[in-house]
Order: sequence, then C-alpha cells, then structure tokens
Amino acid sequence: MITEHALLPVISGQEDDFEAAFDRARLVIASMPGFVSLSLSRSIETPGTYLLLVQWDSLEDHTVGFRGSPQYQQWRQLLHRFYKPFPLVEHFELVNSAPR
Repeated sequence: MITEHALLPVISGQEDDFEAAFDRARLVIASMPGFVSLSLSRSIETPGTYLLLVQWDSLEDHTVGFRGSPQYQQWRQLLHRFYKPFPLVEHFELVNSAPR
C-alpha cells in the first residue's frame, strides 16, 4: 500500500467552496479500483492550506488507473480551479509505525 500526499494551497476566500466541491469529489476517487481511504485536513496555522492523504493499493492505481481515467477529469473539474499554486503530489511507502 502507498500513501499519496498533497498539500493543497486553496485560494483565499474560497475555502468553503473548496470543501463543498471536495465533498463531491471524494465520491469520485472512492469509486476507483485500488482506492483504500482518504483524509483531508485543514492547517491550523495556515487555514488556506489543506493536507490530502490518499491510500492506494499500488502506485499504479493512482498514477495510471486514476489519473488516466474519465473520473480524473471529473476530479479536475471539481477541484483544480481552487489551487494557487498547483500542489505538489508525492507518494510514500510505510517504513515504520507504532500503535497508539
């Protein structure tokens, strides 16, 4: 399993609209093969910055399956207009974890 990590810089004043659009967009991504889970968090120090974490079964489920799909076009249409600058997306493999 891999984790997609993206810091989403939302244009000031558009946070509420972004969150409403994300609520629709999460249904799009959740329908994709290889999707495991996602979380969206808002920064306390910088309220216009959001942290998106998406877990996928494999890197290819995200980079090929989702990004190459018609559903990705829906995702883009719903969300990409809110970002300035466009977010950097990186993928991570778990190295270590500890129970709470």
